[in-house]
Amino acid sequence: MASSPLSPPETAAGQQAALIAGAGGLAAAVLVLGLLGDWRIAVAFLAAALVVAGGVLAFARVDRRRGAEAAGPDWSLAQALASASEAAVAVTDRSGRLVCANDAYRLLFDGLPTPPGLPLDGDGEGRLGVAGRAAWRDGAAEIEGLARHGQSVSARITRAGDDMLLWQFTRIAGDGAAASGIETLPAILSAIAGAPGERLGGAGVMTVAIQPDGRIEAANRVFAARALGSADAIVEGRDFARLMLADPSGHVRFEREGEAGNPLRLIQLPLGEGEQAPIVLALIDEEDAGLPASIGEDVAAHVRALVSLLPVGVGMVDREGRFVHINDSFAAATGVNAAAPPLYPGDLVVREDKAALADAIRRFSGGASHAADMQVRLAARPDEPVALTLAGARGLGNASVILCLKETGEEGQLKRQVAQATKMQAVGQLAGGVAHDFNNILTAIIGHCDLMLMRHSPGDSDHDDIQQVRLNANRAAALTRQLLAFSRQQTLRPHVLQLADVVSEVSHLLTRLLGETVRLEVAHGRGLGAVRADPGQLEQVIVNLAVNARDAMVAANPKGGGTLTIETLALGRAAVKRMADDVLPVGDYSVLRITDTGTGIPAEILPKIFEPFFTTKEVGKGTGLGLSTVYGIVKQSGGYIFAESPAGLGARFTIYFPVYAAGEVPVAKVPPKPVKRAAEWGTGTVLLVEDEAMVRAIAERALARQGYKVLTAENGEAALELIATSERPDLLVSDVVMPMMDGPTMVAKVRERYPDLPILFMSGYAEEQLRRSIDLDNVAFLPKPFSVQQLADAVRGVMEA
Repeated sequence: MASSPLSPPETAAGQQAALIAGAGGLAAAVLVLGLLGDWRIAVAFLAAALVVAGGVLAFARVDRRRGAEAAGPDWSLAQALASASEAAVAVTDRSGRLVCANDAYRLLFDGLPTPPGLPLDGDGEGRLGVAGRAAWRDGAAEIEGLARHGQSVSARITRAGDDMLLWQFTRIAGDGAAASGIETLPAILSAIAGAPGERLGGAGVMTVAIQPDGRIEAANRVFAARALGSADAIVEGRDFARLMLADPSGHVRFEREGEAGNPLRLIQLPLGEGEQAPIVLALIDEEDAGLPASIGEDVAAHVRALVSLLPVGVGMVDREGRFVHINDSFAAATGVNAAAPPLYPGDLVVREDKAALADAIRRFSGGASHAADMQVRLAARPDEPVALTLAGARGLGNASVILCLKETGEEGQLKRQVAQATKMQAVGQLAGGVAHDFNNILTAIIGHCDLMLMRHSPGDSDHDDIQQVRLNANRAAALTRQLLAFSRQQTLRPHVLQLADVVSEVSHLLTRLLGETVRLEVAHGRGLGAVRADPGQLEQVIVNLAVNARDAMVAANPKGGGTLTIETLALGRAAVKRMADDVLPVGDYSVLRITDTGTGIPAEILPKIFEPFFTTKEVGKGTGLGLSTVYGIVKQSGGYIFAESPAGLGARFTIYFPVYAAGEVPVAKVPPKPVKRAAEWGTGTVLLVEDEAMVRAIAERALARQGYKVLTAENGEAALELIATSERPDLLVSDVVMPMMDGPTMVAKVRERYPDLPILFMSGYAEEQLRRSIDLDNVAFLPKPFSVQQLADAVRGVMEA
């Protein structure tokens, strides 16, 4: 905070000090003159006093001027606004000084360090410094992936005017927050210092929240009155241990009340584990210090009231293993009635977990003092394991064990969504790698079939067999394209289009596919924005979803069929914000919704439907790649897809495509359709680089048959040696992904010698993905698998260009 200017009372005090100094000097001069009779010494005393008085007055004026210069704006309003924010907020000035910060900031960083010098994990401090400099330059900056004690933190830095930076830090819910209880602390602090704390104080319960270092974070007014003598006293930031006094007999009292004060019972509520876990204490007056540590029914009621206020699920169990009390959060998480809980905790879990839970409760009720975690499956949600913390309880009347549920509600749902997204990403990477390797094999099979067909005319007995092998190889190639679609590595040709136009185009095909028993209904909303997608792939999405819906409705009702409804509608930014979805970013969307009237999707199958090769159809009636292909196409197009199955209704798939804004990305031009022409004899030298021997052999034979002189190399190093010892080639044909030295690296070195050498890359990966990672000009792409004719046409086209 900036210092305050010198106030008028302080100026008056300086003048008064100068007057006293002058008067004192005059009195001393008179006294010296009377005692010694030497007027010269008296005058010297008087002059010295006047000099001192003048110095005091000048110092007061200079100090007032310095105070006025040091005075800055009043930041009390900024601090009040920062304190009202749930995020951790701090403000720094141009010189890097911390101007103000809220309590959430102090809690997150264990004090008031000045950003960017914050105690972050790994290289977080350096990354935050780079973002801060970017905010001074650009006005704002965002950074994610920071960590504090293993917990993910995101930061947003905004320049305020020309002299201030606003730093905002937001925790991202995760395991660290759940384990330590940090995410629940703001709600607990608000309850203790607010009306719930007042009600507990009226019942005689003093509540206080402290940090592991013993610093008080919040307390109710009754605690402040007993500890400091005034209900309005400020207790935040004080050392809790210094306010308490322990006598030799083990009784605890307030230090202010001394030995004559009432002994207190301290009840600690377990909210988490770890060094950063907050501590909440309830303090109750002992009715009789001579009695053992037990409480009566009236005090137990106060404890139950305190437990009911906690935002985490807490249950209390007696020595016999029966429930004494559960709060509303515990009841909501387990799906029971808080007013009439089940008799035993084992009634809440599946049969396989009953024995383990009963053994753990028996162990803690028998005297175990530490806390422990265990995974259980609730009977209400058997497919979603939850973490249950058990701790021994003392001083809670009949209760001897406390149960605390974790990973419930929105936090658990978000964790499951993140785990599912991570699994889908890993499976997608695996599928993409398998498809790439499979494309090399198919290239060799298709190439050999093409070469054999050149030697066998249609009347030959082997011609049909070769044609059948080639046909099945092309079917396998289509399968790899579906795998690439799921892994978001297929080649897309996106255009700016309207969803309504695509639905209208494909509806004629759907009428024939759905059959006579399934009725198609199409409804278009108003104000739809344009989207950027590949129209062919988007049609495939609609067809796949429609065919799945047809099969489900016909299986449920073979004679009656059902109704398939396809809707398009616009969804604005405000509506998305009201949805408060953790996955869907706020923005404008054009929505495609496909609904059927079948039996729906079972809850246990719903999370798995987008996984590749997962199918509920009979053997031989589905590959399990239909919905995974849909998922990959939608995600690669920048959209979001959600599957729902409301109770009593059919399945509903909702796809959100971001509205295209002109100028965001260049729109792909539609390439002209190639004109078929007679095969031409090629001339020139082609350097072929391919690490797969079977693909290299096929490509070499195909190009040699077209009349080209072919030089081959099995890797990038061998190709560079050929370039150094041979004449300049007319074209370089290379694979992209190769061991030791990849294609782009090799091409960059060749371009140093021949800057204008044309390049044709062969790859099983998506062209769009490769172009983003390859910064080279005059480069063409040929996707695998390819036929002999496709290779010849691609080489001829590049050399002619």
